[in-house]
Amino acid sequence: MSTATKTAEAPEASSSRGKAPAGERIADWADGRLGIYSLAKANLRKIFPDHWSFLLGEVCLYAFIILIATGVYLTLFFVPSMAEVEYHGSYGPMNGVLMSEAYASTLDISFEVRGGLLVRQIHHWAALIFVVGIFMHMMRVFFTGAFRKPREINWVFGFLLFVLALVTGLTGYSLPDDLLSGVGIRFMEGAILSVPIVGTYLQMFVFGGEFPGTDIIPRFFIAHVLLLPGIMTALVVAHLILIVYHKHTHYAGPGRKNTNVVGYPLFPVYMAKAGGFFFLVFGVITIIAATTTINGVWVLGPYRPDQITSNAQPDWYLGFSEGLVRMMPGWEWVIPGGYTLNFGLLVPLAVFPTMLMVIALYPFFENWVTKDRREHHIAERPRNAPTRTAFGVAWISWYLVALVAGGNDVIALKFDLSINTITWICRVSFFVLPVLVFWATRRVCLGLQRRDKEKVLHGRESGVIKKLPHGEFIEVHEPLSREQLHTLTAHDQYRPAELPPATDENGVRNKVGLIEKLRVKVSRGYFGESGQIAKPTAEEYREITEGHGHH
Repeated sequence: MSTATKTAEAPEASSSRGKAPAGERIADWADGRLGIYSLAKANLRKIFPDHWSFLLGEVCLYAFIILIATGVYLTLFFVPSMAEVEYHGSYGPMNGVLMSEAYASTLDISFEVRGGLLVRQIHHWAALIFVVGIFMHMMRVFFTGAFRKPREINWVFGFLLFVLALVTGLTGYSLPDDLLSGVGIRFMEGAILSVPIVGTYLQMFVFGGEFPGTDIIPRFFIAHVLLLPGIMTALVVAHLILIVYHKHTHYAGPGRKNTNVVGYPLFPVYMAKAGGFFFLVFGVITIIAATTTINGVWVLGPYRPDQITSNAQPDWYLGFSEGLVRMMPGWEWVIPGGYTLNFGLLVPLAVFPTMLMVIALYPFFENWVTKDRREHHIAERPRNAPTRTAFGVAWISWYLVALVAGGNDVIALKFDLSINTITWICRVSFFVLPVLVFWATRRVCLGLQRRDKEKVLHGRESGVIKKLPHGEFIEVHEPLSREQLHTLTAHDQYRPAELPPATDENGVRNKVGLIEKLRVKVSRGYFGESGQIAKPTAEEYREITEGHGHH
């Protein structure tokens, strides 16, 4: 039979078997053009480790999805206009009050739109949880060293998401144009005006004229619903792509190496767990929103430049910026030309990004100290990096001092204290507390390392007291399992850097720059005898267990 005859018979054989189901035909059609099957085959078996700390990143992702969904709903009813209207609506106390259309529409959403108040509450609570989640997720990455190669770029993406979340929160809670948010915008305007020489021009550009103008709410609306979410969505997608590409970090344990990932596959195990966790997060946020009021804009009324709330407080994630201003003395200099330098705002305006950049650039600083070019996929225990852990905790204490200073008036009122005393305590603590916290945290980490070393060499304390024949009382120690021994000794330890010899083999003097000398000095502080406890070696373990045994 010829080839032509065989080709002609093929359609008949196919038709005799009957047509494939419609769904299968559609799937085949899509796969022929998009390669869905091969893509799914390569990624649905992607392994994800199973540890509770990894859920922090998922909380951020799910809160972001909730924010997008609720934000779309609220956008349908919000009017981003500062045009003045007289309110006549469901909320009786405000009837007849002149207000902006933005504030009036916020009241309508809260009291007239079906489910509007609940959605508003969910949106605001999800925003707070989103920022909390990013902060906690970044701290988990920081303290476990998960920012090391090849994840430096992903760390930068996460930091940018955190900063954009702060800005998005500022623009979001300013949209209702109520008295509380208006005070926050006024605070922002003062910070802009403090910029030397160009401050007034920047203020006119942002507000479109004299404060408050008529453009700030529409401009915030565009940034809040279009510009910032678009950039954040792109960063989230890039962040997830890099996670898949680099694979996930996992904690040390038997069988866990830099070349593998131990956990559960994406489908069906992880996908089912992630889906359930999404609805759990959504449910918890909904319960909080339904039972706890947040941002009740109807309480204080619309914004008026001649009015202010006595206990106005920004959201927690921006409270430290106000604390920096309250701690700074109101110093001013008038320089030639009639320009006034307001250090009471200018210095905090410089410290604000500095506090953020210190933590953002730390991974690159540590990489410079270690000169480590290896890839790292095993997450470290914080105790095994004492200096890094101490630095992170000191940075958090730095932030907390500024946050407390931002609420000095409320603290003074509630606890019947002197506001000047609180301010001076915060000023001193801003410089002293991080140093004390750094020292104490590093000592704690070194103590924990010492305890781990003793457990490896001598075993775990059993609580059983034994009397020896010669009358000595000892506590019986139980040897650790192989799994526990591996977990306690799997981490890497760097050796402190050393300066090259004064002269090379030819007698020529080696030139060492100041930067390299500084790196060696910092490296000794990180990884010298005062910076870490040497983990037990195999020889030490054999000498104790074989020579003397465990008590």
